[in-house]
Amino acid sequence: MTTGARLHGTPVVPGTGYGPALRAAPRPAIPPVASELPEPAREAERERFRAAVAAVAERLEQRAARATGQAAEVLATTATMAADPTLAAGVEKAIADGVPAVQAVASATAEFTAMFSAAGGLMAERVTDLEDIRDRVVAELLGHPEPGVPHPDEPSVLVADDLAPADAALLDPALVVALATRLGGPTSHTAIIARQLGIPCVVAVPDLGDVASGTPLLVDGGTGEVVVAPEEEEAETRVRAARELAREAAQWRGEGRTSDGHAVDILANVADGAAAREAAQGVAQGVGLFRTELCFLSAATEPSVEQQTAIYAEVLEAFPGRKVVVRTLDAGSDKPLVYAGLDEEANPALGVRGLRIAMDDPGILDRQLDAIAAAAGATSAEVWVMAPMVATVAEAAFFAERVRARGLTPGIMVEVPAAALLADALLAEVDFVSIGTNDLTQYTMAADRLSPSLASLSDPWQPAVLRLVGMTAEAGQRLGKPVGVCGEAAADPVLAAVLVGLGVTSLSAAAAALPAVGARLSRHTLEQCRQAATAVLATSDPVAARDAARAVLEVE
Repeated sequence: MTTGARLHGTPVVPGTGYGPALRAAPRPAIPPVASELPEPAREAERERFRAAVAAVAERLEQRAARATGQAAEVLATTATMAADPTLAAGVEKAIADGVPAVQAVASATAEFTAMFSAAGGLMAERVTDLEDIRDRVVAELLGHPEPGVPHPDEPSVLVADDLAPADAALLDPALVVALATRLGGPTSHTAIIARQLGIPCVVAVPDLGDVASGTPLLVDGGTGEVVVAPEEEEAETRVRAARELAREAAQWRGEGRTSDGHAVDILANVADGAAAREAAQGVAQGVGLFRTELCFLSAATEPSVEQQTAIYAEVLEAFPGRKVVVRTLDAGSDKPLVYAGLDEEANPALGVRGLRIAMDDPGILDRQLDAIAAAAGATSAEVWVMAPMVATVAEAAFFAERVRARGLTPGIMVEVPAAALLADALLAEVDFVSIGTNDLTQYTMAADRLSPSLASLSDPWQPAVLRLVGMTAEAGQRLGKPVGVCGEAAADPVLAAVLVGLGVTSLSAAAAALPAVGARLSRHTLEQCRQAATAVLATSDPVAARDAARAVLEVE
């Protein structure tokens, strides 16, 4: 790779990092089958496979226990996938036919990854996870060290095709100063976890595979630029400027507001009590997205109302007297719900998920709402409740009636274009809406958010997506009702200012991103945010949109 070469990808976590390129340890090679397993050896081979899977799943569960927030959720889901009985059945069938365990694991995994890739959408997001599980099980069977990211000896830039959740969740930000991947998108697991850890990150960088280990790299997570072996002076200047911004952000405290006093709620996305307590120790004014599905997805049977109440109360107790927005069960598609009895679907990302499950089985929703109401009654938090995947006025009315019957404040997620287009009618039924920019972007652009070739389409800076955000916010202003954003877009400080300019009233993101968002808003007047929004809506692609906003807001 030429010295000074400038590569460009999709920026996902602002900040600048500089250091030698560090590459993940190679994945184990799958040796060819030497001969068919003799009949007497097959039972022992099956037991060897089962022991390897158990060891891998246990290590993943231990990592999940050490992680917090969405990283813990992702790791717990990966551990569940490792022990998936359907995958195990495929492997054991191959072993019973005489295929050694290593090759049986490889062939069974290939069948599932092909199926998931063909399904596209959120299912394709599981391919990296499955391949990581395969490699860990194969390494265990071969007696090799567990594959993954090595522990760097000095602050380094991690370079990879993509990272499995088990690797990304436990990165040390003191030693991994930036992250660049050849694959992935703005809402991939790698991007989400890097955002939670506050590691500057750029994804979907072409030609990254040509960068040799040890090559000095400068990664700018705000612009998406990766500079190969840059001039030392340039690198030092850009890193110094980024550190100054980071220091300023770290020192920011107080209520979210623009420099002229326009209030904006700065809220945290959480998945459990531990993440909520951590967020409460920072600058979060409350919770804008409590993902409740974690306690459902790992359960073979539906958790009781009492069990759910205890889980929800842990989060509510972390924010006494403050707003906590609880999202009801967001399952289906890539988040299978074992006990719901959902049918297999040809296109699960467009299938029965979110509130659509409750439309078929209202009891699941009713019991969850009973638990949320009980937890609210036992704490002093101001509890709002919103439903995911709402597309019609009838769905909004169905949900609002059930929420109000329990004395709670009803709202909905705006994740599909239909909801943005019907924002006035939907807001007439509920008291607030929250825009989930991850799914809104995917559905608006008809782009698999994990496809590296479509990463630019999966960018929340897409003007078409921001037009829908603006339409929704305008409807909120007309009806005098709050409109928040709880997708990953709210974690981008510059985009956060644009969202406020569009009329968004609250921003919810990973707790680690909130100080930078609050600090950025405090530098600009509401009118400047509006001017940036106007400039962005006049563009026709995300690169131009970023440039327009940065020019208006005078971001270097």
